[in-house]
Amino acid sequence: MAGGIFSPLGSCSELEKANCHPLVCLLCHEPYQHPCLLDCYHNFCASCLRGRASDGRLRCPLCGHPSVVRGGTGLPPVDRLLQFLVDGSADSEEDVQCANCDRRCAKAELDTMYFCNTCGQPLCTPCREETHHARMFARHEIVSLSKRTKDIHKKCPLHEEPYIMFSTEKKSMLCINCFRDMQGESRAHCIDIETAYMQGCQRLDQAVMAVKELQTSTREAIVLLKAMIEEVHNSASEEEAAINSLFSRMQEQLSERKKTLLKAVQSQHEEKQKAFKEQLAHLASLLPTLQVHLVTCSAFLSSANKAEFLDLGYQLMERLQRIVKLPHRLRPAQTSKINSEYRAEFARCLEPLLMLSPRRSVVGGASGIGPGIAGTNMLPGGQCSKTLMVPGCPPSSDKMSTSPMVRKPTMHRYISTKVLLAEGRETPFAEHCRNYENTYRMLQMEIQGLKDQVQELHRDLTKHHSLIKSEIMSEILQKSLQMDVQIAAHYSAVEMMRSVFEEVWEETYQRVANEQEIYEAQLHDLLQLRQENSCLSTITKQIVPYVRSIAKVKERLEPR
Repeated sequence: MAGGIFSPLGSCSELEKANCHPLVCLLCHEPYQHPCLLDCYHNFCASCLRGRASDGRLRCPLCGHPSVVRGGTGLPPVDRLLQFLVDGSADSEEDVQCANCDRRCAKAELDTMYFCNTCGQPLCTPCREETHHARMFARHEIVSLSKRTKDIHKKCPLHEEPYIMFSTEKKSMLCINCFRDMQGESRAHCIDIETAYMQGCQRLDQAVMAVKELQTSTREAIVLLKAMIEEVHNSASEEEAAINSLFSRMQEQLSERKKTLLKAVQSQHEEKQKAFKEQLAHLASLLPTLQVHLVTCSAFLSSANKAEFLDLGYQLMERLQRIVKLPHRLRPAQTSKINSEYRAEFARCLEPLLMLSPRRSVVGGASGIGPGIAGTNMLPGGQCSKTLMVPGCPPSSDKMSTSPMVRKPTMHRYISTKVLLAEGRETPFAEHCRNYENTYRMLQMEIQGLKDQVQELHRDLTKHHSLIKSEIMSEILQKSLQMDVQIAAHYSAVEMMRSVFEEVWEETYQRVANEQEIYEAQLHDLLQLRQENSCLSTITKQIVPYVRSIAKVKERLEPR
């Protein structure tokens, strides 16, 4: 019965199709019976959670978040808000029976039923007209049954007086006697019921808006993570294809290295995919909580009267605020790029065959594939680039008109840029990317506007055969020339930044090379100390027998 909730989340569409009714338990798929609220704000029936606690902790069956349980029951506290909605839903399905003629009426037809507050019994319309119109019932208080159910909580249970005030300090309603019994400083925090209801509605609206913003951010993060998972697949496929292409030329010499590289790519692929899927599962488990609470807010506002709202509304507001303040991992923790440095590794493998002079390579950090994998970019012919350039990047002397094809598609660049900016590191290149995206988006919108105008003119010419004013064509041509100037200026501005970024990349390369030399020197020093200690131990072991023999001879020669 509860097996479906423990299965891994396949996709966001499956999650949307899941049962997210706010009054149905996600484990037993039945209406809640004594709903309990966990620390992660997931709700389950008390019977579904019974027996799951261990050492005072209860792990959520949906997201795995541990909750502290107190008391001997081993269950979290009952969710009063959800219990109120469950009871209200159950009441709406029950039938009401007239106390006089035993006629049954569904709760959906409450407007046709009445309630005598004096007798404390429900009455149907005919019985009200026939029996309660007598003179002996003239002083009886008869109200509509639907009005009576909504006014049931309007009196103070302690003094049997109607509520007239609300304490913003204690978040509770007060009758006239409760208000009189309060301290003078506490009375300053009391307001009338109507004002408290209006203020509560405004605060609840703010809390709902915060949850909606979190819901929107969660959806965007899920879409981004799904795109990055697809990018991981694509990047792994591209990397493997390039590795196989280079390996086919020197199959005999590079067979062992090929296995190492493919294994490394697969390892990175699995590691990144696992990390993204774990984050996706976390966000996917968060989405039902947001949906359930939004639906709960809507149901609560539509079903609760002012007194019920003031009784439970602030609890709901505090819960929504705590949900928003919980730590949610909305940003990707790493990039989706798979990088095995296959060119440098193949070059190192071919150094004995091609008589290449060995060079110290920069070992990659998180993107390295193991010991000995180089981090420099090897160019065709065995030459090693000095700067950290992207493979296939043209030299800075190339002009805009003679540039080869764009190296990465726009969507790939957009996702990579978004991941870079999501990391939050304030670097010159990140600031450049942020400015570039704004300018590029503006230019793209201008080009799209020109495209739409040209398509409309082409449709009028070919389909409607209507006349076109020459001024319109002149305006389009003029705008196109202006756009060409703007794009060329923007390209020149971006090209001028190359020298600045190359200096930064060169400094990074030198810093990494220096750090590697220091690291290798540290290892060498430790190995040297270890070797000296080993020699010392060997010498000590060799002279131990001589020392012991001399000590014995000395004991015999010298009397005690």
